[in-house]
Amino acid sequence: MAALKPDELTDEKVPAYSWYVLFVLVVVYVLNFIDRQILSILAVEIKRDLGLNDSQLGFLGGAAFATFYALFGVPLGRLADRWHRVRLLTIGLALWSAMTAASGLARNFLTLSLARMGVGIGEATASPTAYSLISDYFPAKKRGTALAIYSSGLYIGGGVSLLLGAKISQWWDAANPGGGAFGLVGWQAAFLAVGLPGLLVALWVASLREPRHHAGGINNAADGKHPLREFFVDLSMLLPPFTLAHAARRGAGAVLVNLAVGAAMVGFAWWMIALTGNIPQWTAITFGYYAVFSWASTLRQHDPATFRLIWGTPAFICTALGYGLVSLGAYALAFWAAPYAETVLKLPKDELAFILGANSAVAGFLGVIIGGRLSDALRARLPAGRILVIMFGIIAPALPIWVGFTTVDPFTFYLMNFLAGMFAAAALGAAAATTQDLVLPRMRGTATAAFFLSTTLVGLALGPYMVGQISDLTGSMRTGVLSILAVVPVSMVLLIYAYRALPGAEATIAARAAQAGEPAN
Repeated sequence: MAALKPDELTDEKVPAYSWYVLFVLVVVYVLNFIDRQILSILAVEIKRDLGLNDSQLGFLGGAAFATFYALFGVPLGRLADRWHRVRLLTIGLALWSAMTAASGLARNFLTLSLARMGVGIGEATASPTAYSLISDYFPAKKRGTALAIYSSGLYIGGGVSLLLGAKISQWWDAANPGGGAFGLVGWQAAFLAVGLPGLLVALWVASLREPRHHAGGINNAADGKHPLREFFVDLSMLLPPFTLAHAARRGAGAVLVNLAVGAAMVGFAWWMIALTGNIPQWTAITFGYYAVFSWASTLRQHDPATFRLIWGTPAFICTALGYGLVSLGAYALAFWAAPYAETVLKLPKDELAFILGANSAVAGFLGVIIGGRLSDALRARLPAGRILVIMFGIIAPALPIWVGFTTVDPFTFYLMNFLAGMFAAAALGAAAATTQDLVLPRMRGTATAAFFLSTTLVGLALGPYMVGQISDLTGSMRTGVLSILAVVPVSMVLLIYAYRALPGAEATIAARAAQAGEPAN
């Protein structure tokens, strides 16, 4: 089918096909978060059957997935800027669906960890391709709303995962008290049941049209390089010892800096392992942060204009990190609310799965849609208006979290969980649109990958683990959950800076890109 041409897209009217594509992408994102979050409702059974502790559960729900999601998101984000995005998303969906099903065959902590890593690699294709597609299918003034609608799949999927996981697991165990086919128990059957349908949805995704890059007349510049070859070059920027080879191309000084940073991170990991005893968590975190440093250092030489508009723009970095701390709390709550309700409040799994699942879906959907619309409205009045919505997303959930996780009343717990989820969700569309607004069209996939480095390596990799580790240390899951409130003031400082710096950064995008060597169009 013919690609959508830029002149078919105007600020006055969005074609019906654009809305159709958005609907398909929402379905994909729903599957994305079902496969990602189903671990939460199955955590108690997995902990029992595999003999795990809370910090190991936090690793499975966080860093095991997040590190590989974030790192592969970098080269896959750049591949989305260069290659056929629909094809890339199709491959990614098929991979993460297969790895989710493989999680159902896990027999111990190691094999489940490996499967979760595979899910992370596959899911790394989703948002870079989707954000870039949406930015081409929707004009700038509609982009915050469109990205917010896409992001609603996060909350719908997270909610549905609780319902499906609980129902499938309980049905299977009731029907097969001694274990079913191949000795599989309920939580394993649940992974298989939600993973396999994604292979069919991948065929649907493959039917979408690939649009041309569009954004106010700025076209994607072809550089003549083969996209898949460049993907492996980008991947090598992240993986030692190839990182040292890339550093060597920049000179002996770059090698020494890379080695010094690597040594410092190994020292940090050794210290944290000595404090916590958790080798997988801090090995993954250290590897992830070192890889990001190596990638950014190489990108500075490989694509100086992209580096300048992402890593060289404090407004971008502070927005990403500020929202990353919002996501730290959101991911921690999404993972631990169900185990907390089941073990601390002693609520029945059927009830909590239904109510927390509905809470997550409705609260997240309302929050992200209202937040997206509000961010577009504020953006029309204030250059940095969207940052105000992100600030709301870090401040407003604090009181509901405190009340919800100190009460013993189930109704109050459910209500506060709903409010905290809705308030935090309001920030996502605003943060995503802000980072897209700060780069050129050809850089959108890379910008999305950089944005998700923060939400994953800060938010997802640390949030669930932090709660689990503090729960193990204190013997109180309540204390673990409440510890996430410590990030509120740090996030606010970052976002206040971003609010002040953003107007100037957005006004100078073209000039700063040109100074970094971006060719004129």
